[in-house]
Amino acid sequence: MAKPEHNQSLSRFILLLMTTAIAATAANLYYSQPILPLIASEFNLSNSQLGSIPALTQIGYAFALLFISPLGDSITRRRLISLLSCLLVFACGTAMLAPNYSLLLISVFLIGVSANITQQLIPFAASLVSADQKGATLGTLMMGLTIGILLSRTLSGFVGEQFGWRNVFLMSALLAALFGVLLRIFLPSNKPSTNLRYLALIKSTLALFTKHKSLQHFTLSGAFWFASFNVLWATLAIYVSDEPFNYNAQQAGLFGVIALAGVIGAKSSGKWVNKLGSKTLIMIALALAAIGFAITGLFNGSLASLIVGIILIDFAIFSAQVANQVRVFSIDPSAQSRINGIYMLGYYIGGAVGSMVGVKAFALYQWPGVVVVSIIFILLSAVFNSLAKK
Repeated sequence: MAKPEHNQSLSRFILLLMTTAIAATAANLYYSQPILPLIASEFNLSNSQLGSIPALTQIGYAFALLFISPLGDSITRRRLISLLSCLLVFACGTAMLAPNYSLLLISVFLIGVSANITQQLIPFAASLVSADQKGATLGTLMMGLTIGILLSRTLSGFVGEQFGWRNVFLMSALLAALFGVLLRIFLPSNKPSTNLRYLALIKSTLALFTKHKSLQHFTLSGAFWFASFNVLWATLAIYVSDEPFNYNAQQAGLFGVIALAGVIGAKSSGKWVNKLGSKTLIMIALALAAIGFAITGLFNGSLASLIVGIILIDFAIFSAQVANQVRVFSIDPSAQSRINGIYMLGYYIGGAVGSMVGVKAFALYQWPGVVVVSIIFILLSAVFNSLAKK
């Protein structure tokens, strides 16, 4: 079994570069959402056709988690990240120039695939530090991920409104090219931890999930709390667009700024995980998330309670994610990319389920239904976390 590569130095500059690259790359998964009306207007698309654009981006990302992420264990990570950066530039450029809906769909799928850069950088950084540094390192990286996710919609909406939706993809292509070059120049080299061929590598990835009971518990716990998180964000804009709020899309988007509390959670949890342990810290985070949902339900229709609830929920969810990834990366240092790919695949499946269930709950029972479903997901997450040994 290969040992972690923390004999190589992870300088502050490299960590900052990785963090900003993660923010810029993760944003690609959400850039299309605010500009969907602009795309619909140009291509004369129906609502169902329009929904396929963000869906295919997420499908591409899920595809890469299973079929691209494992390559980080068998190919030099700097080389793989360079290849994915080239693909991201190509995909964004194609989306920008897309003459029709079909080519745009292919482009956004490839954008989702190439956004796997994020899930190469996170295990790469984890492999370059010692066990006691993992919490702080992952906390910093998750801060970048949080910023990328939460501010992507605000940035895309502004650029799309001022300069047109195609320039959103131009902006993304330029950022991808910039970070592709910087990562190629400055990332340290690493020795692959396995020489398995591709098909054997994919089979071994699936076998890891079967082999490690702890990975199953960590993945299911994360999937359920991310489901609750997506229940909130899939229904929030619908909720505040009606009485008593009557907010427009731009006003609803400002809740993303409030959600930057997740940045504090991601950063601070990296320090606390070594003191409290992942299992305890996650239980505390889940309790905070449940309280946050309960506050929004008990004071239904109150802007103040909604703001307080969102702050608690985002702080809790991103804190739990850092703590969970610390223990995920401790399972098998020689298979970090494969294990991370499986974990994140389960995480995003949970998110997709949460989005679908949340919209259905809101349609049937309005906001109280959203709150109840979210707390149920939190409780299920707590059950699987309690089954974990650490």
